[in-house]
Amino acid sequence: MAMAATVLVALVALLHIYFMVLEMFFWDKPLGMKAFGNTQAAATATKVLAANQGLYNGFVAAGLLWGLWLGTGSMGTQIKVFFLICVITAGIYGAMTANKKILYVQALPGVISLALVLLAINKSQFAF
Repeated sequence: MAMAATVLVALVALLHIYFMVLEMFFWDKPLGMKAFGNTQAAATATKVLAANQGLYNGFVAAGLLWGLWLGTGSMGTQIKVFFLICVITAGIYGAMTANKKILYVQALPGVISLALVLLAINKSQFAF
């Protein structure tokens, strides 16, 4: 279970690195405009906002990678749980306010990853 959780958390981190690159560097290029359904005028007008959003996606990816680096111990698990909850929350908000597809592209992978991380917890780590 721990290996599956690790792989899925890594995939969610890579997904957020992809979002970061699209939003920061390709927002007003054909790849970014196609990915987000923007026109050139809309992409140009919102480029700075998108870059800021991309930076936040980079922070989420960094947090997930930090949790993976810390491993399956208590601290690594807590970091992964926190950042996966951030991913899920952002995905739900994005689906409600921007595009319902975000629920499946961002929130669902976060939910599945979080479930696996929680299922992989070694209960003795948290004994009081």
